[in-house]
Formats: sequence, structure tokens, C-alpha cells
Amino acid sequence: MYEAAIIDGASIWKRIYYIDIPSILPTAVILLILACGRVLSIGYEKVLLMQNNMNMQTSDIISTYVYRVGLVSMQYSYSTAIGLFQSVVSFILLVLVNRVSRKINETSLW
Repeated sequence: MYEAAIIDGASIWKRIYYIDIPSILPTAVILLILACGRVLSIGYEKVLLMQNNMNMQTSDIISTYVYRVGLVSMQYSYSTAIGLFQSVVSFILLVLVNRVSRKINETSLW
């Protein structure tokens, strides 16, 4: 495609716009969809290590709260419900972004 575009006299910007971007776009959309599914999953290890009694209220995230409630306070059912709720919200977000992507440019996970 590049050789044909060069022979036709397309500039570098036209080649980028008409060849590169359309060929990269489906991969970028799939990566965006997968990243939106992980938006609520934050690496809790660093936050957990930096927490103390002084900054607990401002630095608490869902993952550290689930850890504290489940393993420290031994409320297993409550922490499981919180983790399940986080997973359900992530799944709903994934499905919504997938539908929007399918309607906009017909690239989706399923």
C-alpha cells in the first residue's frame, strides 16, 4: 500500500492519514476497551504499604478497604460482596465501552 501511495504521489501526511491510522485503529480500540475494564483495579500494594493512621481516610481505595475488612476484621462475606460489586461495575463498563466502539467503528471484542 505504501508503494502504491508513493507512486500515486501521496505525501507523508496523506500516507499516515490514509494508511497508517486505519491499519492501527482496530488494535488501539481493542486496547482501549481492555484498559477501560481495568479502570477500577488499582495496584493496591503500594497504597497499602504507604498507609498509616494519619492518612488512612484520604488514601483508602476499594482494594485496601476490601483487604482491611476481609482479612483484618474477618468479615469475609462483606468483603466478598464489595469485591463482587467492583467486578460487576468493571464488567458493565467493559460492555458499555465495547458497544460504543462497535457502533462507532465496528471494532469490538465480541
